[in-house]
This record gives sequence, C-alpha cells and structure tokens, in this order.
Amino acid sequence: MNTDLIDRFDVVWLEDILQKFSCETGTLHRADEAQETLHLVTQIGVPAVLLDKIRAIPFGKGIAGAAAAQREPVQLCNLQQDLGGVAKPDARKTGVSGSLAVPILGKDGSQVLGTLGIGMREPHDFTAEETERLHHIAAEVAAVWERV
Repeated sequence: MNTDLIDRFDVVWLEDILQKFSCETGTLHRADEAQETLHLVTQIGVPAVLLDKIRAIPFGKGIAGAAAAQREPVQLCNLQQDLGGVAKPDARKTGVSGSLAVPILGKDGSQVLGTLGIGMREPHDFTAEETERLHHIAAEVAAVWERV
C-alpha cells in the first residue's frame, strides 16, 4: 500500500477521534521498545515549533512518554496552569489545557506498541468513561498494528 494513502488514513482516523472527544489536538506515536522511544506516526493541531520535539519521545518524558513508561493513562486537567510533574514547559505552547494520553499495549499487555494522545483548549477532567473509550480505541490500534 502506498504510504501517502496510509498517512491520509491516519489523519482522517485521528480527525474522527478528535471530533468524538471534542478535542483540537491529537498524536499517535509508535514505540521502539528496545530503545524505549516513541516515534510520531501522525498528529493534528500541534504547532510547527513543537514538531521536532515530539518526533521522538523517550519513555518517561512528557505526557505520552509517561503513559508509555507507566503503561497507564496520563491526564492533566489544565496543562496551562499545572504541568502535573509530567509535562515539560514547552507543552504549554500547544495551547492545550485538558490532555489525555493512553498507552497502546500488545494483546497480552506486556508490550508497549505506542501511545494515543488527545487535547482540548479548555480545562477538562477526562471522566473514567472517556478514558476507557480512548483506551478501547488504542486497543483497536494495537490489533491492527499486531496484524501488520
């Protein structure tokens, strides 16, 4: 399959997720577990000034890196006021307040395949139901990636 078509699918798919969650930004990273690094697959709404910083993220660094390292969802209600001990100061340049990143785990949960992150401009505490919905979407991504 042509990579332009794959890239276009990723963007359309991510746009759909953002619409369902009323979010303005989103990222999808694929993990290199051996190197403990996340590599950007696609993004929507991240300012150009930050793209180089999110192309490769070490496990444990920032919101996505923390979700990968902890193998748990990581969220911040108001990134603009509180980095939560997880986000880096440059994250404020996104203009995002409410943010949520979930790990994409392999079928048995032992392997980190990547992360899926969403963010909205307004402060927002993602509910347990919203977190579970995004986690379910991440599991669908895992199923596709494991087949490929």
